[in-house]
Amino acid sequence: MKVLVLNSGSSSIKYQLFRSEDWESIANGMVARIGEPEGEVKHNWLTPDGSQDATQETRAIPTHAQGIDNIVACLRDSGALADVSELAAIGHRVVHGGPHFNKPVIVDDAVVEAIRDVVPLAPLHNPGHLAGIEVARQLFPKVPSVAVFDTAFHQTMAPTAYRYAIPEHLYTEHRIRRYGFHGTSHFYVAKRAATVLGKPLSQCNMITLHLGNGASAAAIRAGACVDTSMGLTPLEGLVMGTRSGDIDPAVLIFLWKNLGLDADQVDRLLNRESGLLGICGVNDMREIDRLAAEGNEPAELAIGVTVHRLKKYIGAYYAELGRVDALVFTGGIGENSAKIRARACGGLQRLGILIDDAANEATDARGERCVSADAGEVKVLVIPTNEELEIAQQAMTAVGLQ
Repeated sequence: MKVLVLNSGSSSIKYQLFRSEDWESIANGMVARIGEPEGEVKHNWLTPDGSQDATQETRAIPTHAQGIDNIVACLRDSGALADVSELAAIGHRVVHGGPHFNKPVIVDDAVVEAIRDVVPLAPLHNPGHLAGIEVARQLFPKVPSVAVFDTAFHQTMAPTAYRYAIPEHLYTEHRIRRYGFHGTSHFYVAKRAATVLGKPLSQCNMITLHLGNGASAAAIRAGACVDTSMGLTPLEGLVMGTRSGDIDPAVLIFLWKNLGLDADQVDRLLNRESGLLGICGVNDMREIDRLAAEGNEPAELAIGVTVHRLKKYIGAYYAELGRVDALVFTGGIGENSAKIRARACGGLQRLGILIDDAANEATDARGERCVSADAGEVKVLVIPTNEELEIAQQAMTAVGLQ
């Protein structure tokens, strides 16, 4: 059997097809610029001889329904999916499940309405997810659609971790609380880290760091999330590519009263013009590393602010957990930036965190690996994330086939 994973946005659909027998990714791609005069379809697939092939076309794609039609056509034409009857499930990434969902669910009308109910909490993401879900249910009524939520893994947090110190009615009437995101990634790398440690996940305490253009940290005790850095939205927490992360709420009042910015302008400033981009004008850590090596002071400051915030969260979560078996780096920056890993762990020897410089800086190292020194009590691991695979496997579990 096969599982199709869809990540449907407002104007694009990313997809990946997995073979459930060995969890090989046999096709992936993206339909972009839906609703614009010229859309784009990119498709990559695994050929029978094990090599990779790819196509890319430009064509009008007026609706999400036609976008998914294009995806199915690409899968059929490339031989990746002979017939829709081969699909055991369609797994849908959903950014926000609100307080409703702590695990993946088979989509029915009630689930659709529950996802729609939390659109105010994720207005940029959930409407696109809903469009993909509704089209998939219409086009493939015999194939179960499964919603897998970015927020689900963090639903094990206690009220002491997820409640804000604001009036009660804002929580009870408007559901203003911390939800956390990147949960699918944190859960995937936590399971893989437990395997590397040779222990059941239920016996592991760890701090996981998903570091990319979006970034978040999670404190995991006995395999369950007890705290995470993102909040009501993905803006809170670590320094990110274009997001500020933690900031004094009074800054918003200052921007409104003194600069005359309205809500949309503040939203854009903090979500799209801040973070690394706001400090040094660049949001790609690879370019920032290059600039810093050339003596660019804003680039070095951007790295310094990022590392400072990371250390604060590592220390806070260590204190919260009491015992830490592993510190796990994942995401584009976490997996590839030896400098960020080394500086984030620098000076933490008293916590049992000690990097092996040679292992950390090995340029030919790929995949899951340990970069901590033997003398360190806490394993420092690099675990490549695979959110699409996690969604596929959770979808199969939800339909009772795994």
